[in-house]
Amino acid sequence: MKKIILSDFDHPIVKAKAAELTNKTAADKDKIQNIFNYVRDEIAFGFPANGDIMRASQTIVLKMGQCNTKSTLFLALCKAAGIPARIHFSTIKKEIQRGLFTGIAYRIMPDTLSHSWIEVKTDGEWIRIDSYINDKGFYAAGKYQLKKRKWNTGFSISCTSGESSAELNLNEEKFVQMDAVIDDHGAWDEPMDYYNSSLYKNRPGFLKLFIYRLMVGRINRRVKKLRKECFSNGLCGT
Repeated sequence: MKKIILSDFDHPIVKAKAAELTNKTAADKDKIQNIFNYVRDEIAFGFPANGDIMRASQTIVLKMGQCNTKSTLFLALCKAAGIPARIHFSTIKKEIQRGLFTGIAYRIMPDTLSHSWIEVKTDGEWIRIDSYINDKGFYAAGKYQLKKRKWNTGFSISCTSGESSAELNLNEEKFVQMDAVIDDHGAWDEPMDYYNSSLYKNRPGFLKLFIYRLMVGRINRRVKKLRKECFSNGLCGT
């Protein structure tokens, strides 16, 4: 059986996007910044119907993703651009999805979920990045909702130890979800290897996948509504 590769960096769509983002700059840090900006803002935060099992090339076409599918795309773009990168998996508290998943959808969610971020190597050091997960518009909407409800974690943001950030700083790590991370499942070269392992927590059975697909459209509409309301009311800056 042919191995499934999710970080399909040699796919024509991925190669073309990586070239578009990086061919006009020489420094790896500038290339990483361009990839970061694209994954954060051109891939809107949202939940694909197939969950985590999305090829990078599919996420480019869909123009939407969550932590794991955006991380897969970030990894593939770095590989295509010749930038050393790896994907790091962990578990994260389900509270990170509070306010997005509500009612029964939130109640049936396991207490911890498999989660990922990207690590890139610059100047001989591995730097952790997760601030591309929420596009800037949705990040601003989430921050507004946290302040309004006096929560530290929810709406795809966690700031229990201080201020979160949706910006990239390769000299000083800034995070948007890291405060909700629990266990460490290590760094991987290919996401599907992790998803095939016993460490993976998000593997749904047929019934759970069916329920998820029934609910995901409503959840994505909620994300869009929060983003739109925040900006239309002048509450989230420009």
